Amino acid sequence: MNNLARLDDYGVLIEPATLKIQRLLPGPIERVWSYLTESDLRRQWLAAGEMDVKEGAPFTLTWRNDELSDPPGQRPEGFPEEHSMESRVIEATPPHKLVFAWGDNGDVSIELESKGERVLLTLIHRRLRDRKTSVMVGAGWHAHLDVLVERVSGEQPTTFFWDRWVALRADYEKRIPA
Repeated sequence: MNNLARLDDYGVLIEPATLKIQRLLPGPIERVWSYLTESDLRRQWLAAGEMDVKEGAPFTLTWRNDELSDPPGQRPEGFPEEHSMESRVIEATPPHKLVFAWGDNGDVSIELESKGERVLLTLIHRRLRDRKTSVMVGAGWHAHLDVLVERVSGEQPTTFFWDRWVALRADYEKRIPA
């Protein structure tokens, strides 16, 4: 699939309340799966939280976005230093598919597909409640997946997380229809 090298980093609404975003990562697929399911690895790009990878298992995600890059950039007003959300595993097919509840704001499906030495990650966030949420979630997933690409590649994040998120929020404001 030659167009993988030209994936658009931006998420798109594939339905009015459904965001899809993709990334191409270095493999193997089992290593990428570990970054989705193991708390110590997931906290490096998204949020910490022990996860029992089986259908129906509850877990808590705890964000500390100030720890994702050094320095983190300027945290926007109204965002706490730490935030937690209760979740549960809806479906798990290691190392190919993980679906989990996103608090009271829909669910997230992450599918991994081997593409030679690389792994195509497809994230779909369903049932976003409104445009404002779609903008925030789009910018958030985009920024967090950028960090994931760097971490899985063995690199330190090259941009200040919060500064990147603020810029992406402005981009998604323009990209997501009113």
